[in-house]
Amino acid sequence: MREISDKAREPAAPGAAAKKYRFLFIQPFQLPRGSRYADPYHSDALSKEQRLRMDYLDIRPLLEDVEWDFHGGPVAPYGDWAVETREEFAYVAAARLPIVREACASGKYNAIVLLGGGEPGFLESREIARRYRIAVTSCAFSQMHIATMLGNRFSVIDFAESHNMYYYDLVVRHGFAARCASIRNINYYHARPGHEHESTIADEREKALRGEPSLAVDRAVEAALAAIQEDGAEVLTFGCSDAFWLQPFVQKHLDEMGWEVPVLEGYSCAIALARLFVDLGIDASGLAFPGDRPKQWRRKKVF
Repeated sequence: MREISDKAREPAAPGAAAKKYRFLFIQPFQLPRGSRYADPYHSDALSKEQRLRMDYLDIRPLLEDVEWDFHGGPVAPYGDWAVETREEFAYVAAARLPIVREACASGKYNAIVLLGGGEPGFLESREIARRYRIAVTSCAFSQMHIATMLGNRFSVIDFAESHNMYYYDLVVRHGFAARCASIRNINYYHARPGHEHESTIADEREKALRGEPSLAVDRAVEAALAAIQEDGAEVLTFGCSDAFWLQPFVQKHLDEMGWEVPVLEGYSCAIALARLFVDLGIDASGLAFPGDRPKQWRRKKVF
């Protein structure tokens, strides 16, 4: 595992008692320094608060009593652009697992939060962490579970066709096909080779954060209304973490129109679920994630 930089650490003061919550946040990937496709929030020159998007996601209150570190994730092994396809997700999933294993073995953490809307390596990370009795949460998993506690059906607002279909697989994997009303696509992409002149989801984010008109916000609000009125969604979530910045904009527009619909984003949900697991003293079932040689085993698994 690449060392967590000094900038990304907040050591406890001498003599201070360890906090109840000790989390490590791990990005799904980071891009090589100098990459022309790198989002500025992936830079290791930033503080851990900036890299966790605290500048525009309302997650600071959830971490006030948490001792936490930040890891930038593995350097993307497939190229110098952000992940979008199933193939690219497979590469970064495998590369993230050694980071998870070393973090668990360190004894420093009682929960690991996997960042990234596509949660590469999530199930495998839970298998690793189960042996250490450490909880692991991720953005898609957490959003879906919390959404179904708030309403009958939820919709996902996502940003790219290839990512939509990857996320479709996650909905099925987590058992929410009957509770997911739709995945709505606002049709933006990450910066990639061969598409240098496209307006990206990151470009739209920077416009919106500067207070300028953003077509991505307009499309997201339109998608939210269609999900509510046409698809039957009662809760809204987001797919890719690069769309999470849209949450306050969509929530504000719906509130102003009189729609009493919760709009979730993955970082808040993953942090809240990690806190819950620590509070309850649980991680994952040893039957769902058995060790190498479990003391008890079942002759039959049923569906």
